[in-house]
Amino acid sequence: MKRRKFIHTGSIAGLSLFGLAASDFQNETKNKRKVSGNGFSLDELSVDDLRKMMAKGEINAQKLVKLYLDRIAEIDKKGPHINAVIEINPDAMKIAAELDKERAAGKIRGPLHGIPVLIKDNIDTADKMQTTAGSIALEGNIAKNDAFVVKQLRKAGAVILGKTNLSEWANFRSTRSSSGWSSRGGQTHNPYVLDRSPCGSSSGSAVAVAANLCAVSVGTETNGSIACPASMNNVVGIKPTVGLISRSGIIPISKTQDTAGPFGRTVRDAALLLGAMAGVDPDDDVTLTSKEKAQTDYTQFLKTDGLKGKRIGIEKSFLKKHEAMDALFREAIELMKTKGATIVEVEFIKFKNVGNGEGELLEYEFKDGLNAYLSKANGKVKSLEELIKFNTDNQGKAMPIFQQETLESSQKKGDLKSPGYLEAYGKVTGVRKLIDNLLTEQNLDALCGPATGASWCIDPVNGDFWTGYGSYGPAAMAGYPSITLPMGFISEIPVGISFLGRSYDEGGLLTISYDFEQSSKKRRAPKFIKSI
Repeated sequence: MKRRKFIHTGSIAGLSLFGLAASDFQNETKNKRKVSGNGFSLDELSVDDLRKMMAKGEINAQKLVKLYLDRIAEIDKKGPHINAVIEINPDAMKIAAELDKERAAGKIRGPLHGIPVLIKDNIDTADKMQTTAGSIALEGNIAKNDAFVVKQLRKAGAVILGKTNLSEWANFRSTRSSSGWSSRGGQTHNPYVLDRSPCGSSSGSAVAVAANLCAVSVGTETNGSIACPASMNNVVGIKPTVGLISRSGIIPISKTQDTAGPFGRTVRDAALLLGAMAGVDPDDDVTLTSKEKAQTDYTQFLKTDGLKGKRIGIEKSFLKKHEAMDALFREAIELMKTKGATIVEVEFIKFKNVGNGEGELLEYEFKDGLNAYLSKANGKVKSLEELIKFNTDNQGKAMPIFQQETLESSQKKGDLKSPGYLEAYGKVTGVRKLIDNLLTEQNLDALCGPATGASWCIDPVNGDFWTGYGSYGPAAMAGYPSITLPMGFISEIPVGISFLGRSYDEGGLLTISYDFEQSSKKRRAPKFIKSI
């Protein structure tokens, strides 16, 4: 989730602060080689590939778990230290064994039966793993109950393999934070160019999928925290309508904008995971709006002629912004035309400026939601005020490179009856009407634009450098769905394209995105990751 724009020059200086020495990076780039299918045996395999292998008896869930754990140990921990996984589930093998017994007895829970899944470390699991949002202030927080989305995954037969690193507090701590850094987990790196940002806040979840540490993973988004990492790590990310997936048991920022969502290397894999995650939760009232709208199988919307006859509104201000990005975006536009889509130039990025109360809204809701979560959690801090004091008292470990201005400004906010909150809420949710009106007036099926520009160099001094794209932004503010998928590369740096649409039109966006993916074929594995 983005905070603010900074101007800086990129370099590999300071990487040692993030767990990667400059010499390590230079050695990796000097010795870079592409992962091949003859290396890691599960390299680039889809959920369907893994299902077929299990159905034929060529592999089982226990073997899958073992292979992915070995992959994590070899790639993520020994080198090149992309640092995507913050904790391994010690019960993963036991869970896999139980699922293998079910399969042997003829019980198959669904397409995710026996599939290892990594989830972001702001999602509660009632097991032996901690839930910390990457903060050392929450070390030792073992949840009493699974988050609703975790219950859904377990019910679907997924193996919770472990938890992924993230931007601490989902990137809601400082105005100059480094995406993918947390005091508990350190810095996550982009697997395509190691000194580049993985974006955030769902950094580890996207990087893990990109680097083949799992087939699919779960992230969360408030504004860009799924879309941006998907774009910068060459994977597919779905940010669903707020209400499709429950937030109960997820450390919050905003009840207006928060949602969990899936990552996959393919649109189909992400769609499979989306169907398993959706569901009405009595502990999250907003999910009542998804009743009779949610699907258990989103793969029904995947069509290779999905662009035919569609009207796509493209953000025209992004047609002439950066020469390399311009070329990729125009190539994407021509592909859509070739596939039978009508392209309409529109302006929708400006909607973000209309809803300029977003920062205020998030601070009010963060204070309210975090206090409620911490008061019932098993951590040592029980409120936002106590969290701020803990960080101050433990500054050397908790805040070695950036501070906590966002936490402090949130603490100063009033309750959700405050006039300032009500005004901000009106501005932000007003974006919904603007999107609806544009889609209706222009008879559009979706809006589209580059998700991000090229990833910036990790900078421990100035923090993140935002590139000025962010086509997903209006959908995030409105609580509407967006899908981000690979659009191409600038040198070795991946960038993505985002499609966004009406509330609960995940199916329509999947139809468009699947055809685009199958026609463009822009996904490729990182070259800097060694085979094992």
